[in-house]
Amino acid sequence: MTRIVTDRLVLRRPVMHDLDAMFAIMSNPGAMRYWSTLPHASLDVTRPWLENMIARTAAGGEDFLIEFEGRVIGDVGAGRLPDFGFIIHPDFWGRGFATEASKAFIDYAFSQTAATELAADVDPRNAASLQVLAKLGFTETGRAERTFLLGDEWCDSIYLALPRPSR
Repeated sequence: MTRIVTDRLVLRRPVMHDLDAMFAIMSNPGAMRYWSTLPHASLDVTRPWLENMIARTAAGGEDFLIEFEGRVIGDVGAGRLPDFGFIIHPDFWGRGFATEASKAFIDYAFSQTAATELAADVDPRNAASLQVLAKLGFTETGRAERTFLLGDEWCDSIYLALPRPSR
């Protein structure tokens, strides 16, 4: 099983034993504020979501859970390359974990996969994620309005890309 180790984090593949940890993240309104779905109301919502993530990974997807001190605190990766994303539980915001995990994943993606770029779709109100992506070298490639409906709220998108570094 692929594991990526950084100074503070372990990135590892998801398993069903992660259900409670992922529900703690996916049910949190702060964590889900700019996600493409509403907060999960129950484990019955998170279970098929996690099963799908595990199945995508088995089929070649590149999803990793982020562990800090043995606790799952988020998710990073590309369920379908080149689409890149991350989510961190709000209890761990502001400590550089999204940047550290993303950098490790990006290094992995460009050294271990055929991806020629990574692409991100971010709500323009999500300033923290946009700041992380800018720090990682992502640049804006476009914008669109009303790209998805979240509950009764239309959300917009900023599209960003990070090309494979030339060697």
